[in-house]
Amino acid sequence: MGPFIMIVGVVLMIVIHEGGHFIAAKSFGMKATEAFFGFGPRIWSTTRGETEYGIKAIPFGGYVRIIGMNPFEEIAPEDEGRTYRVAPFWKKSVVVLAGIASHFVIAFLILYFVGLVFGVVARDDNGTATRTTEIAAVSETVPNTTDASPALLAGTLAGDVIVSIEGRPVATWKEFSDFTAANGGETVRIGVEREGTGLELTATLATVERPVRDPVTGQVLVDDDGETITEMAGFFGVVSEAERTYPGLVGMIPETVSQVGTAIIQSVQGLWSMVVGFPKLVIAIFGGDDQVLETVRPVSPIGLVQIAGPIESTLQLLALVNIFVGVLNFVPLYPLDGGHFAVAGYEKVTGRAPNIEKLLPVAAVVFVFLVSLGLMGVYLDIFDPIS
Repeated sequence: MGPFIMIVGVVLMIVIHEGGHFIAAKSFGMKATEAFFGFGPRIWSTTRGETEYGIKAIPFGGYVRIIGMNPFEEIAPEDEGRTYRVAPFWKKSVVVLAGIASHFVIAFLILYFVGLVFGVVARDDNGTATRTTEIAAVSETVPNTTDASPALLAGTLAGDVIVSIEGRPVATWKEFSDFTAANGGETVRIGVEREGTGLELTATLATVERPVRDPVTGQVLVDDDGETITEMAGFFGVVSEAERTYPGLVGMIPETVSQVGTAIIQSVQGLWSMVVGFPKLVIAIFGGDDQVLETVRPVSPIGLVQIAGPIESTLQLLALVNIFVGVLNFVPLYPLDGGHFAVAGYEKVTGRAPNIEKLLPVAAVVFVFLVSLGLMGVYLDIFDPIS
């Protein structure tokens, strides 16, 4: 179900974005001659009125052609009054920002729906999720090996509730995780409750290398050289359910606003990391530096479908994708929507049109950057998929 939701969601995201531009332009009387999903060779199209609608071969985007948006386009004299370029600033702003705004509206609606249906993960003062002793998932293997996880071998199931270790009651997830971390290699007895019935499982804990985290903030610690500090710890192989709250119809509004705000900040940081880390990313792809790819990696629609999982996480991922695309499009550089808005703002403030020819080198750099990221994302998702 997750991959299907992701495919439909990405297609709708593109269609709604371009539909925002299209509806805004048409409502102001601007002439839109094309509205296509995809790029490249035309697969199918139909003409309704003055607009050709269709699908093209490369399904990684879409576009609406509004006459006069391209400053070098030749316009028939009878259509000049319906061009984007002669419209007042506020109309231009609505047209270019309508697509951007659609992403944040979609993200808000998705996160609001997810919160109402699945609840909101409770977090402590450091933003760390509060865990319960109920098991959400069981790892199939020990990290970085093909060995079956101790939890899998012991017969642990999702939905089991951990109630004891070595016959001693367990009240919190921290008690259990601290115990397993300190007893790598030991054979232990773990009491669980499964559908109202008590069971005792026996497992020999594995030993794995893991990053050392600050006990207060949860941040991964690094040494003076910037290398991650690691430690050997016991490993059972389960993921716990997070504690959840249910704010209700009204309470979910500020909660969702907060989630969108946090995601916007994270998207800005992530985009900046991609920009400054672009040379390292290129080198990593040809040099096979997995550590770089773990921190700075583009993901194509192929990858999004690959990592789509349960409905809740897939919807949350789709919301984050919408926010990232919205942030990206708001960057005030040609040929992004934010670039068109910046040009319109410049015209409004100065009273004259900018020299578009001077912006072409910037547009070319942005275009090459985005296409390169897209191609690298496709390459990685095919030959080095996210596990």
